[in-house]
Amino acid sequence: MAMIRDIFKRKRDEKEATIPSKAAKDVPEGLMTKCPNCKHITLTKELENLGKVCPKCDHHFKMTAHERIVHLLDDSSFDSVDDHLKSENPLNFPGYSEKVQADSEKTGLNEAVLTGTGSIKGQQVVVAVMDSHFRMGSMGSVVGEKITRAVELATKLKVPFLIFTASGGARMQEGVLSLMQMAKTSVALKRHSNEGLLFVSILTHPTTGGVSASFASVGDINLAEPKALIGFAGRRVIEQTVREKLPEDFQTAEFLLDHGQLDAVVHRSKMRETLSTIVQLHVKGAGSDA
Repeated sequence: MAMIRDIFKRKRDEKEATIPSKAAKDVPEGLMTKCPNCKHITLTKELENLGKVCPKCDHHFKMTAHERIVHLLDDSSFDSVDDHLKSENPLNFPGYSEKVQADSEKTGLNEAVLTGTGSIKGQQVVVAVMDSHFRMGSMGSVVGEKITRAVELATKLKVPFLIFTASGGARMQEGVLSLMQMAKTSVALKRHSNEGLLFVSILTHPTTGGVSASFASVGDINLAEPKALIGFAGRRVIEQTVREKLPEDFQTAEFLLDHGQLDAVVHRSKMRETLSTIVQLHVKGAGSDA
């Protein structure tokens, strides 16, 4: 009986192993990427060609801001703005400046959001892309300022504004200054809306805290990527507060869609086409009204 169990275990292990453990030691670092969901191992280059979506289980890996721009916009159409803005340390929080500098060197960004102008299938847009690799995409005063300026630029150019959110919420090291960005960005978006202009919010994994409670949730159209974590407070905090067990899919994009908080959950491979269609419909509609 023990021998039979060993045979089945060996067969199962052979089936699940993508690369023999001995051979894996000889693989150069970064050549292969393991999916955190299904553990399938894929050539990193192939994964990038697939838009960083696992070919086996469809898991959407996190993207950097630069990767998102390349995946979304027309080739060579992106021009970044406000790259000179950098965070200070208004509360003299220990180690904060050093951490911001380290993340800047690691990501090549000046802050946790990349903003600029570009085009999608020839239609001009202003975009803001948050990057969770920089301080978990947390929103400090510079993040709020960059997003506000990007919205104001879209209003000035009379073009749609698109934002990809990915954030752990407000940045605690900047205290109330980070919370003020919730109101500032929302006011800028209201002015954009008053001009009859389009704002599309695309929520990616994760979008939480003060970001989900402000500009991320007030789009004319709110989209999300599959399985994205979206919410304000943490699951455990909510369960302790309401004293109830929450559904397993609570705070996922699909759960929010079912409860009317999203307009659609869009696969990454279809995101560019979806946004292009939305922008074209808006621009044509605005032209006919004129």
